[in-house]
Amino acid sequence: MAGHSKWKNIQKTKGAQDAKRAQIFTKISREIMVAVKEGGGGDPANNSRLAAAITKAKAANMPNDNIKRVIDRALGSGDSSNFESITYEGYGPSGVAIIVETMTDNRNRTAAEMRHYFDKYGGNMGTTGCVAWSFDRKGVIIIDNEDLSLDEDKVMLDALEAGALDVENDTGVFEVYTDPDDFQQVVDTMEKQGYKFLSAQVEMVPQNYIKLTSEEDIKNMQKMLEMFEDNDDVQNVWHNWEEE
Repeated sequence: MAGHSKWKNIQKTKGAQDAKRAQIFTKISREIMVAVKEGGGGDPANNSRLAAAITKAKAANMPNDNIKRVIDRALGSGDSSNFESITYEGYGPSGVAIIVETMTDNRNRTAAEMRHYFDKYGGNMGTTGCVAWSFDRKGVIIIDNEDLSLDEDKVMLDALEAGALDVENDTGVFEVYTDPDDFQQVVDTMEKQGYKFLSAQVEMVPQNYIKLTSEEDIKNMQKMLEMFEDNDDVQNVWHNWEEE
């Protein structure tokens, strides 16, 4: 399996993410609310979409009380928010493939903003499916091993027995890959075994990566990703830029 650089990107921006914790919680809360309304209620045992959103929230250290409040709000008749999920695809500098997953209550505003970000930094927004074919949808679980206390053979055995497809040992972390349909089962099993997740969600994993050599391209790509991440409507950004 090709190396998965998403975690390396997370490591580089961890300080910035910590500073934006409130924004991260807001985005996850929106994801939970949509999951409750569209996925079939407030019980994660009967709502796989909600279960996945709660897993993501816990990996981001969102307090259980916050999660419960968001679910209760989504179930309440007083909540009038009406978000829809829209995915945008396009290209960054030098043809880097980018997928932007959003949740919005104003599709015209969001579409205009996404197009602006692509255009401003040397890319262009494409049509649905223009780059998605070059990504694989997989569950990705990042297990903390910063203190190097976990045994690689045991982690691999536990993950594979739980239903994972593959495990990679990276610096200070194990990356566990699953079929999307098996993701929650693997998460639940490994959580019960005491593993701590730094990240856990279904992702779009690139089949190959592009290296940028031009300083201008690198600068524009960084700025474009920052604009996407800072937008409240954006839930996830997937790309195949291989950062150094």
